[in-house]
Amino acid sequence: MTDRTTAYAKLIVSGGKIAGRSEYLACRRHLDDIANKDSAYIFDKKAAEKHIDIANTLTIGEGEEKKPLKTRGFQDFIIGALFGWRKKHSKERRFREAYVQMGRQNGKSFIAGELGNDFAGFSGYQFGRIFCTATKQEQANIVWDEIDKFIESDDDLKELYKIRTHDRTITSRVTGTVIKAIGRDTKSADGFRSILAIIDEYHAHPTNQMYKLMLDGQITVDNALTIAITTAGFDLNSPCYKQYQFCKKVLAGAIKKDSLFIFIAEMDKDDDIWDSKNWAKANPLHLWHADNTLNQNMLARMAEKAIDAKEKQGDDLVNFLTKSLNVWVTYAGGALLNLDKWKMCEADLTLQDMKGRECYLGIDLSSGGDLTSIALVFPLEGDKVYIFSHSFMPELRLAEHEKTDDAPYRVWVNQGLITLTSGLYGIKTDYKAIIEYLKQAIADYNLKIIGCGYDNHNADTFLADLEDIMPCDLTEVVQSARSLNDATVDFQLSVKACMVLYNKNNALLTWSMVNAITTKNSFGEIKVDKMTQPDRIDPVDCVLDSWKLYFMNKDDGQISADEAYDMWEKAMQAAKNIE
Repeated sequence: MTDRTTAYAKLIVSGGKIAGRSEYLACRRHLDDIANKDSAYIFDKKAAEKHIDIANTLTIGEGEEKKPLKTRGFQDFIIGALFGWRKKHSKERRFREAYVQMGRQNGKSFIAGELGNDFAGFSGYQFGRIFCTATKQEQANIVWDEIDKFIESDDDLKELYKIRTHDRTITSRVTGTVIKAIGRDTKSADGFRSILAIIDEYHAHPTNQMYKLMLDGQITVDNALTIAITTAGFDLNSPCYKQYQFCKKVLAGAIKKDSLFIFIAEMDKDDDIWDSKNWAKANPLHLWHADNTLNQNMLARMAEKAIDAKEKQGDDLVNFLTKSLNVWVTYAGGALLNLDKWKMCEADLTLQDMKGRECYLGIDLSSGGDLTSIALVFPLEGDKVYIFSHSFMPELRLAEHEKTDDAPYRVWVNQGLITLTSGLYGIKTDYKAIIEYLKQAIADYNLKIIGCGYDNHNADTFLADLEDIMPCDLTEVVQSARSLNDATVDFQLSVKACMVLYNKNNALLTWSMVNAITTKNSFGEIKVDKMTQPDRIDPVDCVLDSWKLYFMNKDDGQISADEAYDMWEKAMQAAKNIE
């Protein structure tokens, strides 16, 4: 019997078509699972072929003339795997979640449209709901429109549906299932069960609220599916990036989640982004002919984009990387840190491990009732440095800031990263609560604070109380590029050299580091930009205030961050040569 799903997996694993490591691992996973006789799942080739055939009955109406749809190998793989894998001795399908990521113009909307038609008309589920969701209604409409186009292009299919364009609703006359497009207005979907939820361009979602809402609504529905379909992005705080990282771990075998289907078409980490043959890895449809040979005409068109991106840099480069090459941009011009390096600095250390140690304190005071943060920088053996940070917020401002900042402050409160203060009616910053927190931390952990740096802005009413508990002088840190440049550069290099450690569970600190961008003065000196940055960077500001004191007081015999980074680079190169 024909098995197009497995045939494509074998093509990729055998090297018969250019593919990135992630696509290879997805196909390898499929083949390994088929070979695993102890698996709780089996691959039903008949079911897979049935649904691939359904896709191939569709008509493409867009263009100068209608033409029958012909799926490509990677589309067969996605559709076949989603419908073919099921539990042994059961009709319940294996995959309840799916993550599909590839470059722009590679048929993501087709996958969504095909699944919508299939679930609505051929699943057998009566009076179900299908949601096409996105951050904006216009984006959600794109997926809905794709389903609509398939229906309108086929007279036979058109008889099976009732379409209302004005409110973006399609109803199956066969099953009664309703297909609806909704934006971020979660009230439109809250409380409803769905059999299929399509999360379009997941990289643009600032939170996982919609994803979780869709997934939770399907918990009692057999054979339901929540699928995120996206290109890469550049917001490393986004839930999509976290899901992407999770999926990579599943593909690598580090995490086991049998109910999650993954297909990621991307270049490999060390690929030359300007080498056109590598572009094919991220574009399984756009740059290929149906016979799996490269489309030289499309390659030439992409090369024109590459010229613009290479010469113009900036937004042109970011757009080329994320949309055309499906690369998550972890370092863009102006970013404070290379986030890959920051991730490598994670540790299990806590404040308890710093008991009795010397440290530098940095304080960034908010105005009114915003987020206020403190940071402690601990010099360690071997030129390492541990960073601890904690934040404060008036309890009655929590809901307001969750909405305006689009940040999960309530989660961070529950994780102990933020202390809610009730003084001053729970509306304004309670400096006395911060003083009490510091006094308690100093006592509990026998902290030896040898320097305290503060931003003088908003500090007048706080300094007298702070002086009473500090065993050291208080140092005003002028918030200018000239004042902060050396410390900021040293911090950047220290992160690059993996000399900085922080607790891996401090999501608020990482969120702040991701948000931080730098600005230059006319002399080329840099500092973190507070004025134009819309997201909170308070923990970063106080880290740099304390880092400046640490930087100024380094021992003369201590190597600099520049020297440490050079040593680290040489060590990495030597290790690579050995391999």
